[in-house]
Amino acid sequence: MIINLLVITFLLSFIIACLVAWLFRKPISLIMARIVGDPLGYAWVRYLMTAIVVVGVGGGVRPWDYEKYITPLKDQAMPVLNSDRWVLEVYRTVIGTAQAITWLLLVFFVFALIAYVLLRAAELRQGKPLEHT
Repeated sequence: MIINLLVITFLLSFIIACLVAWLFRKPISLIMARIVGDPLGYAWVRYLMTAIVVVGVGGGVRPWDYEKYITPLKDQAMPVLNSDRWVLEVYRTVIGTAQAITWLLLVFFVFALIAYVLLRAAELRQGKPLEHT
């Protein structure tokens, strides 16, 4: 039963992370093309898409939390993996995946904003107009 829980939560977090990566691919591509250019930006976008999936799965699947279903704690009964606990673990997986990806994207967008402001300031000092892509 614990193997099923691990597989289900892994697949669920993987699907959610891939969906989020797909939804954010175009905005991230536009940002990276503006900040670092197309050839290098493409590589960074690929890296960030991979990071979204890895961080999402890492945040959603918590195998150390599943130990409670196979190893009893001192002086406590081992919890039973019933349907209520399944719902709770699936909910934790969804929330954990979304939370981990949200933090990753927040950090990315903060640094991207800083880079954009610095790039914009450099363009204004040189008298170049801002290019829109």
